[in-house]
Amino acid sequence: SHLKEEEVLVGVPRVLVTGATGLLGRAVCREFQSAGWTVIGTGYRRARPRLLRCDLTDEDAIRGLLHEYKPDVIVHCAAERRPDVMERHTEAAVNLNVHATSTLAKEAAACGALFLYISTDYVFDGRNPPYGEDDSPNPLNMYGRSKLEGERETLRHCPGAVVLRVPVLFGEVESVTESVVTSLYLKVQEASEESCTLDHCLQRFPTDARDVATVCRKLSERARQDPSIRGIFHFSGKEQMTKYEMAVAIAQAFNLPSSHLIPLTEQPAASALRPINSQLNCSRLELLNLSVEPRPFTSAIIDCLWPFTPDKRWRQTVFH
Repeated sequence: SHLKEEEVLVGVPRVLVTGATGLLGRAVCREFQSAGWTVIGTGYRRARPRLLRCDLTDEDAIRGLLHEYKPDVIVHCAAERRPDVMERHTEAAVNLNVHATSTLAKEAAACGALFLYISTDYVFDGRNPPYGEDDSPNPLNMYGRSKLEGERETLRHCPGAVVLRVPVLFGEVESVTESVVTSLYLKVQEASEESCTLDHCLQRFPTDARDVATVCRKLSERARQDPSIRGIFHFSGKEQMTKYEMAVAIAQAFNLPSSHLIPLTEQPAASALRPINSQLNCSRLELLNLSVEPRPFTSAIIDCLWPFTPDKRWRQTVFH
């Protein structure tokens, strides 16, 4: 086995992170690493050194992985999360969001690992917020339906599992377009061109992947000690913003003009339906002292976007 013997002997806990090449997966790997866990990360298209390439739709590959690495915790971040891609490539997406989740949940139960499944606020229709963990889901698009199906598979095969629902994420992106939130920076930069319309209808709660990662670690540590920590939890940023408001906030954070940004108040017909306001009530996590105070949007977005600003040294001029 690849694990050094002393690591096994000392009982350093091991976490397997799927989707470790993605925005959330990278943050989860870093968080567990810095807390002293042994981290095994799997990726697929973007697999890199120190990460295992694993096709999560291959049941034997999953089984082999768990038997070889024997994780104490599995954090399942891998998903097709682009709603418009989901509508067009439904079968492949359902394979990843539902079947892979089902297999992982079965195998986690079989080998006694804690299974933590990342889900979404898009399981709700957004007509009656805020939503608690026990409120009735009613997803409007294929993405929400497949993630809800993943939740149900998770809890059916692995009753001790934890499902963590989170809204739209941003964080330490590898490219500006990796998150729908950071990609708004491109719209902000188009100031010299003509005007740019942005949705001002859907209420979103942009959430920093680093905060979600901390919650994943806290949940994992507590759930290993306390079997009552199971089922569904919600975590979310606290600032309610439309895409238009996020873009204006980004412009203000970087001292850029926002007068070219135009709020659009009706939903575009072409794209997948999205909930109007799927705000999550996060009090369950908070009452168990498993939450974190979300980073304020402005300071978090400066953190994530400054590497992509024209003058990266600008950071020194602003902060020092």
